[in-house]
Amino acid sequence: MTGNILGERLTLISFGESHGRCIGMVLDGCPAGLSLSESDLQIELDRRKPGQSIITTQRKEEDKVEILSGIFNGYTTSAPICAIIWNRDSDSKPYEVIKNNPRPGHADYPSFIKNGGFADYRGSGRFSGRLTATMVMGGAIAQKLLKYSLGIETIAYTTQIGQISYNSLSYEEAKLNRYTNDVRCPNPEIAEKMKSIIIDARKSGDSLGGIVECISVGLPVGLGEPIFSSMESDLSKALFSIPSVKAIEFGSGFSGTKLKGSENNDEYTISEDNKIITKTNNSGGILGGLTNGMPLVVRIGFKPASSIAKKQKTVDLVSNSECDIVVPGRHDPCVVPRAIPVVESLVSFILADHAIRWGLIPPVLSDRKK
Repeated sequence: MTGNILGERLTLISFGESHGRCIGMVLDGCPAGLSLSESDLQIELDRRKPGQSIITTQRKEEDKVEILSGIFNGYTTSAPICAIIWNRDSDSKPYEVIKNNPRPGHADYPSFIKNGGFADYRGSGRFSGRLTATMVMGGAIAQKLLKYSLGIETIAYTTQIGQISYNSLSYEEAKLNRYTNDVRCPNPEIAEKMKSIIIDARKSGDSLGGIVECISVGLPVGLGEPIFSSMESDLSKALFSIPSVKAIEFGSGFSGTKLKGSENNDEYTISEDNKIITKTNNSGGILGGLTNGMPLVVRIGFKPASSIAKKQKTVDLVSNSECDIVVPGRHDPCVVPRAIPVVESLVSFILADHAIRWGLIPPVLSDRKK
């Protein structure tokens, strides 16, 4: 099985379960000589961890990362980097009660069949959003590697919760303001409306979905490996690994299907600094599976969180009969706000993997200790 491994030259192995002893990752293929510490990972993990506000799960996890290998004297050595987070506040009792009743919207039933009833059902086990912390660990390293080696930056932010949405601001405004509120929306007025409807959904025992927009800048022309490892292909594979993701579009996406070719095509021009650019960016920075030097723009659609307090219909796997279920436990009424650093991490990881594959990032960095 290779379902727990992401990447080709830069590889990420995710391990652990939601209510197991720990969760963690092994990152292999990182060049030697990158200045790295636990604090580099902790900054991103703190943005994802639970219990930060009224609109997230109240599970209290410090999510303090420990790096076990791959770092010596403050620099990467090219050896595999292993990092873990201990689970401190798991409560498995509610899951014992419903272990034979698959929750609507969850992977309980297909996982039960695939694994012959042996899968860890506590807190959704390997299917839990808690495992996105392992993605953030690897992505935090990728972000620093890209920034240092190529000057590439990636930001993500909330553009829609339920029926509340807004038009994107400039890249710099979004970068500056995306983490200034609980919903991670750069527009403060819209952010308050989004927070309000999430609170209302929680009070009624329900949940909401939404959309995250992600932009990467500073990309070279030609990054990607068509046809089966095109930039869209690999990004989509990574982003669909985030629980609750059900839709992805690049550039004009679905709205582009309503346009004519003359309206959707991005015409070329010469910039003030004598670079070839396009007048518009309906392609989202990707043509033929290759980056074209324009900002890479991808939007990710998240379904409403599946764990809700409302009574729903399900079945009993033992008696093979229909029954009702009210999902117990502590859950996010909307996963979108905590998904922002996860999206940034996975996009950065794929970009870093492709940069290494193309030879843009060397096996030893000049930042190494003399």
